[in-house]
Amino acid sequence: MNETNIDWNDLHLFLAVAREGGLSKAAKTTQLSAATLGRRMHSLERSMGRELFVRHDRGYELTAEGKTLLEGLAEIESDLFRLTAQPTQGDRPLVKISAGTWTTLALLPHLDTLTGTPPDLRLRFISAEQVLDISHREVVIGFRNRRPTEETLVCRKLARVEFAPYATESAPERWVKVLADTPSSHWLDRTVGNDAVCEVNTPRNSLDLALAGQGIALLPTFIGDLHPQLHRTGGPIGELSHDQWLVTHQDDRHLPEVRRAIERLCQVLEGAGH
Repeated sequence: MNETNIDWNDLHLFLAVAREGGLSKAAKTTQLSAATLGRRMHSLERSMGRELFVRHDRGYELTAEGKTLLEGLAEIESDLFRLTAQPTQGDRPLVKISAGTWTTLALLPHLDTLTGTPPDLRLRFISAEQVLDISHREVVIGFRNRRPTEETLVCRKLARVEFAPYATESAPERWVKVLADTPSSHWLDRTVGNDAVCEVNTPRNSLDLALAGQGIALLPTFIGDLHPQLHRTGGPIGELSHDQWLVTHQDDRHLPEVRRAIERLCQVLEGAGH
């Protein structure tokens, strides 16, 4: 590869196309047309002598070499941000944290502990049921339901999570079904099928309906047990029990703000019995 032939601006555009998964979305973030981006990606591939994308109707999928380039550039980008950042006095470092609905719900009441007193961190919670990419710095810290296998990630094992059915004393014996890509939602689909009083696509809404006395919700015990008006209508579902892991990138774990955030997250969860 002749490095002098590479337009370094194309590498920046490559990051946008790779992360957005196609030209249309990347066009919105780069303020360039899809046609221009397509030409620039072809030019980058010619300059590097590598095929970086598989182009199909669904968008741009990275080849193995494309994924390798993305990983390398993401690390360089992260280093550049740290090296060139010019924080003003009083600025607090931002730490992005991804967690599922229930873990986020358990953490938010403890915001003062997590940010420090006085605050020395700025936290951004990204509540999502899907796993976000820590290696590519979509988030800095993530909660996972299984131990990560990526060599670049490090983790800390947290308490075991259990799920059980909850309802109020006066609630009818009918289920609230959650439509989501989670093990608990899949269990509900297999067990309840279409025999549910209501279907919701946000897990939090199942808790709201249970608290309103409208039916039975499948909840993690660290959420259900917080509400005295709810009681367990059955024991924990064994197949849904799992360990929880707190995960970050090996290059970030020694950053002062990341280290503080991790210690405080563990403090809050251990104190809450989670």
